[in-house]
Amino acid sequence: MAEYHVENFGCRASRSDGEAIAATLRLRGLEPAANMAGADVFILNTCSVTEEADRSARAFLRRIRRENPAARVVVTGCYAQRSAAEVAALAGVDAVVGNSHKAFVAETALGLLSNADMAGFVPLQRLTAAIQVDESFAHSELAALPFAADARQTRPNLKAQDGCDNRCSFCIIPTTRGPGRSVGLEQCVEDTRRFVKAGGRELVLSGINLGRWGRDLQPPHRFEDLVAALLEQCGLPRLRLSSVEPMDWTAGLLELFREYAAGEHPRLARHAHLPLQSGSDAILRRMHRRYRPWHYAERLAQIREIMPQAAIGADVMVGFPGETDELFAESYRFIEAQPFTYLHLFPFSARPGTLAWELHREKPVPAMAVKERMAALRGLMERKSLTFRKGFAGQRLSAVTLQPDEGRDGTPALTDNFLKVMLDDEMAANALIHVEVTAVTEAGLRGVAEAVPVS
Repeated sequence: MAEYHVENFGCRASRSDGEAIAATLRLRGLEPAANMAGADVFILNTCSVTEEADRSARAFLRRIRRENPAARVVVTGCYAQRSAAEVAALAGVDAVVGNSHKAFVAETALGLLSNADMAGFVPLQRLTAAIQVDESFAHSELAALPFAADARQTRPNLKAQDGCDNRCSFCIIPTTRGPGRSVGLEQCVEDTRRFVKAGGRELVLSGINLGRWGRDLQPPHRFEDLVAALLEQCGLPRLRLSSVEPMDWTAGLLELFREYAAGEHPRLARHAHLPLQSGSDAILRRMHRRYRPWHYAERLAQIREIMPQAAIGADVMVGFPGETDELFAESYRFIEAQPFTYLHLFPFSARPGTLAWELHREKPVPAMAVKERMAALRGLMERKSLTFRKGFAGQRLSAVTLQPDEGRDGTPALTDNFLKVMLDDEMAANALIHVEVTAVTEAGLRGVAEAVPVS
């Protein structure tokens, strides 16, 4: 029986795609490979938000060629969509399938394994890899990638939305993912009910621009309509939202948190992730972001008022073209004043085809300055994160158990407010439990679970 390996790069929405591809391959009779040497076909589900993401995909491809040169390789995802010819020219790539044709990745892999006719693919001159990419996304159908809830997996992603209609000056996503598109409400409800029936405990709702879900549907829907439906119609024990843009935290969405993020086992996880990018007003304007720092601060204050113990995170970019020491200091002070409990920090990476590509040529930020600013923000967040964790010493929190870490005793668990806890007990994954926090360390929390899971 043929074996496969799916390697996912990038965001939660991308991982959701990879999970769906893997589920489709299993349905078609393939088995997941125990190791790289045993895989007959590899799916590289790439990211291309930064140059580092592209490099990571190329490095993994070289590893495949070293460890398993006979395997077939399909490259999909954002790198494949953005630069299909470049990817097709890489040694060892058999097929390139852009996000526009992601529903056909499993079919492509099976065709390679059976040496089937590659009809329908458009080969490029002087390249051996077959290519399926459509810049108009005319063949893109979100629902064609089935929601995958593997019994071995905890906290799977339900991708309800793809693409983005914003035009942030630094971002390549509208090119690699296409315009905003939503999975219908009924399909999301059906998938969630199936997840609950299979014994699922926590579901992560994800998308590229998740808060804009429903605006393209007929009739249009609001994002809070989807959140309410999943909580009210599906019997879902816990729903967690992935990244939602600041201005999409509407009064209606906040009211749902007021209602469902309370109690001993909050059904709506006390966790908010709002992309920030910069705390400098001048930089936000150059980025073409649709809010000002004071707008953002107002949203965080509203969230913190409703959920005093919530985890609050953000994406922050360092070194955007023209970011002077003074503008970075403005951003630093803003971040320091906000109730963040974690940050996703990353340096600016110029992407061809974006407005910031030209800005970078005109006003690049020196690499050493970027490194120093990253270190400063990293130190700030380490202190803020530790302070947040210390506030839960001796407290009782709701958590879901995760798959055990290889080579470690005990059971990892994740609290509803996004704190990793290592339990002394050996427990099965995917149990909704209460945890008493017994210790706070630099690495995280330790705790003891109730003897009997709640559900």
